[in-house]
Amino acid sequence: MTDLFVAAEEAEEHASPIDPGPFAEQVVEGVFGWMQTMSIHLGLELGWYRALREKPCTASELAAATDSSERYAREWLEQQAAYDILAVDDADAAPGARRFALPRDRAEVLLDGRSLAFAGPLTSMLAASAAQLPRLVEAYRTGGGVSWEQLGDLARTSQADLNRPWFDALPAELTKIGDLRSILSRPGARVVDVGCGAGWSAIALAREFPGLEVVGIDIDAPSIEMARRNAAEAGSGIAQRVRFEHDDAANLAAHGPFDVALALECLHDMPYPVSALSAMREAVRPDGAVLVLDEAVNDRFRRNPGDVEKLMYGYSLFVCLPDSLSHPDSFATGTVIRPEVVADYARRAGFRGADVVLDEFGFWRLYQLSVA
Repeated sequence: MTDLFVAAEEAEEHASPIDPGPFAEQVVEGVFGWMQTMSIHLGLELGWYRALREKPCTASELAAATDSSERYAREWLEQQAAYDILAVDDADAAPGARRFALPRDRAEVLLDGRSLAFAGPLTSMLAASAAQLPRLVEAYRTGGGVSWEQLGDLARTSQADLNRPWFDALPAELTKIGDLRSILSRPGARVVDVGCGAGWSAIALAREFPGLEVVGIDIDAPSIEMARRNAAEAGSGIAQRVRFEHDDAANLAAHGPFDVALALECLHDMPYPVSALSAMREAVRPDGAVLVLDEAVNDRFRRNPGDVEKLMYGYSLFVCLPDSLSHPDSFATGTVIRPEVVADYARRAGFRGADVVLDEFGFWRLYQLSVA
């Protein structure tokens, strides 16, 4: 028996009777959280929040506006009021006469895709993961994985929508770092956005720097198709300066050279991160820059790490680690990628190290990789 268990048993001998109440409350609170999360996902998928943003509704009015079931709508409306998400005008009215409204602050969090407070897509990501629970259980038994392809379009859209407002704000932050503004403003400057997903970061860069050419690379073909559609709809000649390629990061040399290489919120997902970083180093001009944006977790494991790290552990359990392990011989980094891990990958890829140049940007930290 380990010293830890011996100490625990000795402590129990001298302790007062065990009270399971606090942990039972924690479990029940978690159940409430899951119920709220899934109910929000229902409201988003069915268009119920969008209808309520337009005007307060009774159950019958909401059902008619969204072509959905009145009985389900009534139960959902009451549950949303019980969870303090919706307001109700007269709780004592007959069930069919109660009118519910979506307060402005809730609408921003759930529906405003340009707000930095936008959190609705988090619920959709959990719903995508929940649909794969049988596969996840099997993967946990065998050491296998659940791929991004298996998580499907709901996960893709969720991740893209959640990241978009932050990626829109990122170019302004980049220009404050060292000589990045001058590099990005060079005539004919080229940037590669590795793991570009739905393309919002590439589009934001092209919008900020009218002379910039941006190439987005992603191994996920449906994400590339989304990115191309988003660029085509962006206007301002964006589609003429942003190109998206379905390719592996290891093949960057075929698309280069570049003045700047970015890996935004994706290094921890990559099964072979060192190969990707090495390819970025080789594809960038000697006077260029390589930057990595990834999770702003603590520099070491802690018992009470804070909300950001708790969120990242959740993502790691249900999304990122299973996706990484769906590839053979994966590095299996997981979402909780600490600064020492980023620095280690950078050194193994031929860089001198990874310097933190922006310690906190949303859930993320920005590193600049220095050439050895």
